[in-house]
Amino acid sequence: MNSISRFFGSIIFLVFLLVQFGSAQTDSGDKQKVEFAKRNLGGPRLGITYLPGNTELVDNLSDNDVGRTLSQFGWHFEYQVVPKGYGPSFVVEIVPLVAGVEYGKFIPSMTLAMGVRFPNGIEFGMGPNLLAGADNIYSALVFAVGKSINYGGVSIPLNLVYATNPSGNRVSFIFGYAISR
Repeated sequence: MNSISRFFGSIIFLVFLLVQFGSAQTDSGDKQKVEFAKRNLGGPRLGITYLPGNTELVDNLSDNDVGRTLSQFGWHFEYQVVPKGYGPSFVVEIVPLVAGVEYGKFIPSMTLAMGVRFPNGIEFGMGPNLLAGADNIYSALVFAVGKSINYGGVSIPLNLVYATNPSGNRVSFIFGYAISR
């Protein structure tokens, strides 16, 4: 038996022991079941996007008389699972936006983001994004961080978004409002 086989054999043995000790523990019965509530926090969104660097995406847009800075307008569909009591909310968001209206263009994008929002309003998430350029559809991975401010029953999200793609990256600031339904 060579050293690699012994190594993997040892790992499997250790995992087996951990599983056995973990399953040998009994439930004391005093754990409380966590209950969850669902909320919908959809609402309008607007913002601004900047495309840094000299990339294929920047060239594609400039060939169509669109600059590096674009407006964003759209709607935010958000679904939360919130633990009753206290704790983080688990969030799934669908965000269709239209960019470039100041250039007389209609550049649609769609993002599906999944993340977490903490009770203090700090949030982060990530997911896929599609952007329809003039000659191509670009996919990207989106990372978002932000803060939701609650004011009189209205949630005001402020988000910084980074979309990464080999054809060109994008940085956006998106904000809006939502009333819990």
